[in-house]
Amino acid sequence: MESRIRVLFLIMAVVLVSGCAATKNLFGVGPEDSPPPTAEATGQVIEPEVERREVKEPEIDREDFEVGAFVGVMSIEDFGSDVVYGARLAYHVTEGFFIEGTVGQSEAGLTSFEALSGGARIIDDDERTFTYYNLNLGYNLLPGEGFIGEGRAYNTSFYLVAGLGSTTFAGDDRFTVNFGAGYRLLLTDSVALHVDFRDHLFDIDLLGEEKTVHNLEGHLGVTVFF
Repeated sequence: MESRIRVLFLIMAVVLVSGCAATKNLFGVGPEDSPPPTAEATGQVIEPEVERREVKEPEIDREDFEVGAFVGVMSIEDFGSDVVYGARLAYHVTEGFFIEGTVGQSEAGLTSFEALSGGARIIDDDERTFTYYNLNLGYNLLPGEGFIGEGRAYNTSFYLVAGLGSTTFAGDDRFTVNFGAGYRLLLTDSVALHVDFRDHLFDIDLLGEEKTVHNLEGHLGVTVFF
């Protein structure tokens, strides 16, 4: 009998312990949840090794004056083509606009009438010197870069110019309108290469009828910023 009572008490104790544990879990009073394991930050699988290229930007003098010389070919209407040479001075007001003064000189040849007549001359030989003086306004329309080879890049600009001036030709000074376009390649911080095409227009009446003539010019020039 006594052993039966002991077994009964043992069973009751087991039931009570199990009931307490179930009650705690039921009302959320159970043991605290263990924090999730912390994962160590994994290192980057691929380490980029980028070799930085040193880029040197041309530093044009902030005074923005440009002076130089040019040589090329001029076609004087009715008088053939000859070498033209001259000088150029420019002031860059902003990154876009600049003011330019140019002076150039060429020599006029014989007209077809003079060549066929054998000796008749429309103008004297000392009046065949063609000299112009122009004051222009320019605009850098397409600034950019030009590449020579794989490792060299140069600042470039395509620009438009137009202006007024005077042309001394055939014994008279003639009011002149000129316009054109050019391409500038900055070789160093202060030296630039230019390729220009211009048209010089003025009225003339040497052949008995006044007309507006077009005198086309193409030249290659070098300038220096200072």
